[in-house]
Amino acid sequence: MPTPEESGDLVKLTPTDFFESIGQKAGHLAPTTNGTNGAAHTDDDDEKVVEEIESLCMNCHENGTTRMLLTKIPYFREVILMSFSCDKCGFSNSEIQSAGTIQPKGSRYLLRLTDMTDFERSVVKSDTAIVKFIELDLEVPAGRGQLTNVEGLLTTIMDDLELGQEARKEQLPEVYTKVGEIIKKGRAMLAGEVFPFRLSVDDPAGNSWITPNMRDGVGKWEKHEYVRTPEQNEALGLAATNPATGDASTDDDEIIPDQVYEFPATCPGCMHPCTTKMKMVDIPHFKAVVLMSTVCADCGYRSNDVKTGGAIPELGKKITLRVETPEDLARDILKSESCSLESPELNLQVNPGTLGGRFTTVEGLLTQVRNDLHNQIFETGAEGGDSLQTDERSQWAAFFDGIDAAIKGEKKFTVILADPLASSYVQKTVDPDQDDPQITTEDYERTEQEEEDLGLKDMKVEGYEAGNTNGTAETNGA
Repeated sequence: MPTPEESGDLVKLTPTDFFESIGQKAGHLAPTTNGTNGAAHTDDDDEKVVEEIESLCMNCHENGTTRMLLTKIPYFREVILMSFSCDKCGFSNSEIQSAGTIQPKGSRYLLRLTDMTDFERSVVKSDTAIVKFIELDLEVPAGRGQLTNVEGLLTTIMDDLELGQEARKEQLPEVYTKVGEIIKKGRAMLAGEVFPFRLSVDDPAGNSWITPNMRDGVGKWEKHEYVRTPEQNEALGLAATNPATGDASTDDDEIIPDQVYEFPATCPGCMHPCTTKMKMVDIPHFKAVVLMSTVCADCGYRSNDVKTGGAIPELGKKITLRVETPEDLARDILKSESCSLESPELNLQVNPGTLGGRFTTVEGLLTQVRNDLHNQIFETGAEGGDSLQTDERSQWAAFFDGIDAAIKGEKKFTVILADPLASSYVQKTVDPDQDDPQITTEDYERTEQEEEDLGLKDMKVEGYEAGNTNGTAETNGA
């Protein structure tokens, strides 16, 4: 029977055909390894997992070998692993590059290390990512891409710093001393003597990653997406095409509730002009909120968000809802961007800023959390990638089964919203002037960390006019 190639039919290959997991690639080699009746195959047409290319060595200018592996990383996406070695001079290096496109938004990951097992977290650092060890006050600028873990990343940085210490000792004694202190503290971190500390990976291209763990609590692992600045777009080779121009004048007219406003914007995905729609909605017995929606007709990018306004309250608010019947899933719920979400029965914790602001129902909120997590964990295939251990896969499966049961109304659970800005809301099923027996609210004082994260410690609301006047007078007097 003729093959598609022999019959003249074209075979359409998808990215999945090129970017297979390590386990799948190894499976293709099994017949070659086992052979036939104990004898190995010697056919030159056997499939090669690693592509080899002869290339120039930049050290001795002789020919070396570059090896490339196209694969998929669990929890992440397709990547290209490359390594070069020269038999003439012994020079070698390795690099990782993203095989995907630049993401619509940049991403920032923050991991708080508290024990030695956190050093085993996998880290994908693209060539556009900036790495920071915050407690070390150390920043590594964008450069060579790496696929490693936290221990390997910190070890490489310490080794690179130690490499130039002898020259610094003679030429820059002051710098030598400061770098020595950083190296000493970094080695103490690697030895497990300095806990906790934080690792930040900021990638404007959105192609970097720190592996999460389903046991991570609030503040342990965080992911934030953001709109790139024009400078970051320029550095990535992106620029606005036919940017929308309009009058810079602004109107002081008040926003009319329930009226849809449109204003020009720039799509963060393709940088083409698009339209953002805005509408103010008055939530009964709560406050007015602003619904915003952006849709790009060119690339299909869409996003929606909820913004709350008003004065910043002195206390935060924690709302606890006991979901006991399927009807409770239809309650309206407003989760602001500063609000964290927790459900002990579902083993679910969502950090502030992860989902942005959302105005939906309890069922809708759980569905979105479930879909986002499932896409992140099992994005590389139905089995979650070859490196996902069996016990870990079963834990994730049980976790998603619990959420699915809650969405169907088959399981009772509790939803806890902790909002330091008291801008979140859960609908009551009784009269507004009565207490809902399934809802508990309590005010609490914000922690030091929450005050700092919200920028309230740096905010000056009294006496700033006098300070500005004094500064102007001193300048004029000089």
